Amino acid sequence: MSRARAIKPAASPLSHNQIMDVLRKPIISEKATLISEHNQVTFEVAIDSNKAEIKQAVESLFNVSVTAVNTIRVKGKVKRFRGMLGKRKDVKKAIVTLADGDMIDVASGV
Repeated sequence: MSRARAIKPAASPLSHNQIMDVLRKPIISEKATLISEHNQVTFEVAIDSNKAEIKQAVESLFNVSVTAVNTIRVKGKVKRFRGMLGKRKDVKKAIVTLADGDMIDVASGV
């Protein structure tokens, strides 16, 4: 049994600046390339953005239809550099599933 929740629409349309604040950059990795075969695209998004904002931003920026948005919060690792402790930034990823027939070519840019 799937307990998928419906994505609520955002309150108002996002401006171009707000879209660019929500969507930081596409993630191009081996795993992201593998899921692109299943009509999914991965983006790095703002930590405070929600699924409705991500859906609206992708639909308006790329003129596609989004069927689902899954989000992942990745905590930054603690690393050492020349004996000093440092921390990488926390990142939020969004895996966006597109409707059949739609596609986004992340290599070509906007």
